[in-house]
Amino acid sequence: MKEVTLRVENMHCGACVRRVTQALEKVGGVTVDEVRIGAARIHASDELPETSIVSALEKAGYPAIVER
Repeated sequence: MKEVTLRVENMHCGACVRRVTQALEKVGGVTVDEVRIGAARIHASDELPETSIVSALEKAGYPAIVER
């Protein structure tokens, strides 16, 4: 597993945090460690492309950028 930290846009409240958490939990191979306003930290299986994670968040209305 690798740790991935994301900068997530459009998160302004607790309901946003729940929606982002739910979107991430739907991605197979992802374990959600922490979601807070503006950021998320997850563990993802090594074979899971980061684009899958970013795509799931964009579909939920929360554009994200993987932080390096």
